[in-house]
Amino acid sequence: MTEKEMLKNLTALDFMAVDLQLYLDTHPNDTEALEKYNSIIKEADMLRSQYEKNYGPLFSFRSYNHGNTFKWINEPWPWKKDANFDIKGEDD
Repeated sequence: MTEKEMLKNLTALDFMAVDLQLYLDTHPNDTEALEKYNSIIKEADMLRSQYEKNYGPLFSFRSYNHGNTFKWINEPWPWKKDANFDIKGEDD
């Protein structure tokens, strides 16, 4: 999986987690939704860890330092186009 594919998948997983969290706020006894939420969180954590090991941290906080270098300052910065991906149809 490429770096961009990993970021896209991680974005989707994080979105699903937030969406399910909102649902669970009003449906706390829905065990199927809770199991799905926990599964998504676990998958996102594994993907985030894999991404950070290969490409560097996603956050300036809460990130493990792999090796003896601080990679947060490496390019591209989050606000640059290269650090983001386009959603199809966004500019069409």
